[in-house]
Amino acid sequence: MTGVVAGGAAGTADGGAAAGPGGPPVGPLTGADVRGAAGECAAFLSGFADRDWAVPVPDLDWTVAQAVAHLVDCLRWYALDLAGGPEEMDCWVEATDATADPAMLVRVVRAQSEVLAATIDASPPGHRGWHPSGLPEAAGFAAMACDELLVHTWDAGRGLGAEFTPTGRQAAGTLARLFPQHEVGADAWRTLLWANGRVELPGRPAQAGWKWRGDPLT
Repeated sequence: MTGVVAGGAAGTADGGAAAGPGGPPVGPLTGADVRGAAGECAAFLSGFADRDWAVPVPDLDWTVAQAVAHLVDCLRWYALDLAGGPEEMDCWVEATDATADPAMLVRVVRAQSEVLAATIDASPPGHRGWHPSGLPEAAGFAAMACDELLVHTWDAGRGLGAEFTPTGRQAAGTLARLFPQHEVGADAWRTLLWANGRVELPGRPAQAGWKWRGDPLT
């Protein structure tokens, strides 16, 4: 999931994310939010570790295993990009083995989330990392990680015939940071899925060409 939103939006006084129009203020996401999202996602996926993850995800060109492997890849890239600073690093290519046992893939989700969370927490104020969407700060990478974790776990659930619904503040915080132009609405999680082009919302246009706001809001 990459991209850049051309428009800007107001942030909070401390440089964090204000909620999208119509929503309550949401503080900047942190390593703790990444850990929390990863815990919920891993717990959900663990419940299906004895299932066949080679089944396709509806409306995507991935199997369940490939969706989860992609999620892990993104978490690894984000840790390296944040640690590496504002210049792109393009000398490494590595992909998670989607043929691994599902239980192992879940373990790697937890482990790679912890690596990224620690990198986010260790980043000094003002530090930026490279991403195709811009030069996000640590809170931006936390939001991108939460988007990857939550949405791709939802994708995997669809392939497994189950509905994943997170319970934390991460959906609202991710919307505020990466999609500041959108109103949060009554259900931040459904709005986040809509913003990522996954579902339709009554009275709101489909988001087939969605993009993230990568640069900090302030």
